[in-house]
Amino acid sequence: MDSPMSLVDTHVHFDDFQKTGDLTAVLDRAAAAGVGRMIAIGGTEAGNDLALELAAAQPERIRAAVGFDRYLADQAPDFDRLALQATRPGVAAIGECGLDYHYSPETAAAQRALFARMLALARDRRLPVVVHSREAEDDTLAMLQEHAAAWAGDPARLGVLHCFTGGEAFARRVLAGGLLVSFSGILTFRNADSNRAAARLVPADRLLVETDAPYLAPVPHRGRRNEPAFVVEVVRALAAVRGEPVERIAAQTTRNAEHLFGHPT
Repeated sequence: MDSPMSLVDTHVHFDDFQKTGDLTAVLDRAAAAGVGRMIAIGGTEAGNDLALELAAAQPERIRAAVGFDRYLADQAPDFDRLALQATRPGVAAIGECGLDYHYSPETAAAQRALFARMLALARDRRLPVVVHSREAEDDTLAMLQEHAAAWAGDPARLGVLHCFTGGEAFARRVLAGGLLVSFSGILTFRNADSNRAAARLVPADRLLVETDAPYLAPVPHRGRRNEPAFVVEVVRALAAVRGEPVERIAAQTTRNAEHLFGHPT
């Protein structure tokens, strides 16, 4: 990919960039790399506020996802405020939300209750959901199946399993549940053969790319803070894994992102 193309980084946590004072530089580098659009991910009250602020300031480049993530399962976030935020211009999705039993399995029941509320909000607003799942595959998919059965929106806009870390079997189950699958810099990791195998089987119209910045910097940027400009490396890795031209993957994932999250207003 010698010249910049129009790419979409579908999952960016901007909090760290704001704290370090280099948000403008990060956005400039993204533009120079051809990353024309980004989804600013919430998940906490502060994260939601920042995502909405960025979407309002740069509606042509940034859209917001707002929600409460699994970290808040044992807390008391302000659901009424979130419901109002979900009606704001520039909101493209509900999330990040989901289940993660790796670090806090003792909160599994509370996580499921929180996730259920996020799915209900997504249905109410007819917005796609941005889902996290780690060591909770069965419960995640069971709840998403119920969500899909009650979903009254466009069936192609149900949501996305972000930062996919699983293998072929889980990918097939996610696809059967109606979600898109988003791949990150993990595709470039040496020990990620199962992830690359999953990337080969996902239909072209169900693929997305992301950085999950500031986490999971791809090769050749390992050891550095990740940022949206590096989604170019994810596109290159996905193209190599699938044996397709980089330009085709870039164009397809951009179309998929625009359909799932809508065009900026």
